[in-house]
Amino acid sequence: MTTVFGDRLAAAIEEKGAPVLLGLDPHLEMLPPPFAGAADERRPVAERAELVARFCIELTDVCADRVPAVKPQSAFFERLGSHGVAAFERVVDHARARGLLVVGDVKRGDIATTAEAYAKAFFAPPGGVGACDAITVSPYLGLDTLEPFEKEARRAGGGLFVLVRTSNPGSGAWQGHGTPPVSELVARGVDELGRATVGESGFASIGAVCGATHPDQLAQWRRLMPRAFLLLPGYGAQGATAKDVVPAFDARGRGAIVASSRGIAFAYKGASGAADWKSAASHALDAMRADLAHALRS
Repeated sequence: MTTVFGDRLAAAIEEKGAPVLLGLDPHLEMLPPPFAGAADERRPVAERAELVARFCIELTDVCADRVPAVKPQSAFFERLGSHGVAAFERVVDHARARGLLVVGDVKRGDIATTAEAYAKAFFAPPGGVGACDAITVSPYLGLDTLEPFEKEARRAGGGLFVLVRTSNPGSGAWQGHGTPPVSELVARGVDELGRATVGESGFASIGAVCGATHPDQLAQWRRLMPRAFLLLPGYGAQGATAKDVVPAFDARGRGAIVASSRGIAFAYKGASGAADWKSAASHALDAMRADLAHALRS
């Protein structure tokens, strides 16, 4: 099996037949009734963390046959302290045991040995517990701060997704500042850093986070980073559509993966009838897969 992350991700997307990244963002206040106790601050933290872990594991099991990867957001686990971190590790290990790639949404960024320590924490934790296949990183302390992350990722056969243009409404204030814009400088750095990691698929192990909520810019990011996988947040709950994300893909319909978290995990909140949360999540995933497939064929 190849150890180049870009190749592993390309192969996983082809195997599952859809470029869908399942976000595991366990908002405590939105969890389905069987897990609602996680939001109760009167309960022991260990019990709350156990409910969070069980929800994410069961959601993963619902979707595992139809998604190539999951993206657990560490903040929702870390808010429950050490028990939450242990829950994050359990969820990561379960997803990998199901044959899924895991993108740890941790958005770390620091300098020199501190960056190296962060990287080791997620790519080479003690005993391999909770090891991710890729992580999200922030580049805004300088391109050199990505190098320790890239080094540890390469050693582990893993990858990075660098924040280039995020999906939040205020992202343009800084990321769009200057001539050329800061985000364009970052994109060129991502392409440069990733060149040495390109695998047989033609894609690098260094990818970029580019918000699907900025559809007019996606073709530019595809052009500036032709070898990078683009991780596209913002589909569904944040307003982006399948048509919006099409420019992020290459001419063969490759090179991007579309993230959805609330739209699948909490689909039960908008479901009609008596559908339970698992059925609602499953139906939402099928709808997303069909939506993307239609848009990419058009």
